[in-house]
Amino acid sequence: MPRVRLQAEPFDPGAETNAFLKGREETGAFVSFVGTVRSTPDKPVTSLTLEHYPGMAEAQITRFAEEALERFKLTDIAAIHRFGTMKPGEVIVMVMALSPHRLAAFDGANFVMDWLKTDAPFWKKEAGPQGENWVEAKATDDTARDRWKS
Repeated sequence: MPRVRLQAEPFDPGAETNAFLKGREETGAFVSFVGTVRSTPDKPVTSLTLEHYPGMAEAQITRFAEEALERFKLTDIAAIHRFGTMKPGEVIVMVMALSPHRLAAFDGANFVMDWLKTDAPFWKKEAGPQGENWVEAKATDDTARDRWKS
């Protein structure tokens, strides 16, 4: 059963990694992805607010993770996603995948992130010097997700 957690509070990716790997000697590969709030000189962001549909978001991410477990024959997978208001540099999301071999772990983590970015019920609002705006979905995210449909 995948581990899925949604929370407002910050979390430590290092501590999460250590807890996830504890006692997992049977696994040959571990892959993690950590996403953070980004602010660039050409598009400065002072905060990012993530809203979500409680219950549904966790259920959908769990469904993506369950599919990854089966499809890539993973040993385990976990996803942690924050909601609420965050500052640049803060961690938003972490996906961790374990498998006997590296390719399956990479693919499993990628699969979950690609579906999470496009189909989990989250809404992003960025704030910066020009005010606030809702972040639109990106066609590149849809393309990344669609490669897994075959």
